[in-house]
Amino acid sequence: MKLSLSVRIGERYFAKREAALPLAALAEIAASSGYHALCMRASQIGIHTPRSEVAAAANLLRQRGIAVSMVTGDFPIPENTDEGPMALRNIAPYLDLADALGCDLLRVALRKEEDIVWAQRAADAARERNMRLAHQCHNRSLFERVDETLDVLRQIGRPNFGLTYEPANLECCGQPYGAETIKRFAPHIMNVYLQNQRLDPAGKTIMKTWCRGDVPFDQIQLWDGTGIDFPGIMRALSEIGYEGYVTVHQASLGTPREDAGKNADYLRSLTQFEPAEKSLAS
Repeated sequence: MKLSLSVRIGERYFAKREAALPLAALAEIAASSGYHALCMRASQIGIHTPRSEVAAAANLLRQRGIAVSMVTGDFPIPENTDEGPMALRNIAPYLDLADALGCDLLRVALRKEEDIVWAQRAADAARERNMRLAHQCHNRSLFERVDETLDVLRQIGRPNFGLTYEPANLECCGQPYGAETIKRFAPHIMNVYLQNQRLDPAGKTIMKTWCRGDVPFDQIQLWDGTGIDFPGIMRALSEIGYEGYVTVHQASLGTPREDAGKNADYLRSLTQFEPAEKSLAS
């Protein structure tokens, strides 16, 4: 497995369009903390970014020895609005962006049954370029619940369309997220997102779901020791032979540099990760 850091660590939790840190700073934090990659989002680089800036960003990351684990090319996808699935209807700019960043995995969104045929078409276009599409386990989508997720993946029926396993969303949706679920998802897992929370009726944050209504919780540090069972998750991922990226997908609760370092140290205490490449600039 390889460690990835989402650029979300430089965003506010409810402000996914605002980057608090430049990409150069995030790349330096990732490199100094031993991450292999950044998970790119549109707050840094998206389909709206001029090509010259995309090329400069790709060069910057290469110089730092940092890959791109996955690309989320616009704002509606992470904001989970009805506009999110529109990327499936015009996937070429997203594939171009990922290709320019040296990445073969794109995050996409499905919210309605009618999005399935567009997912098939987008996956076919991606396959022609040896690229993959993945949908996160996510509230208010066709991937809220375990059984529903597997059914939608079967309907899409494309080997290059898979899943970003994310336990916190599953927990909020009242779904099991542990070893048995990971085994069921195993053929489809292309990426892993980790963030921590503690469900609490008096929680300060509300997740709106289709299957359970409003679910209150508190955001807590990844290394808190409570909340999501990360030791069990890492054991289960090892047992299925998962070798892809494990991405810290958590907005910073302290400072990005401190949180990135502690998150990496905590996850490395749970399992063996591949050594990160050294920066070309060092």
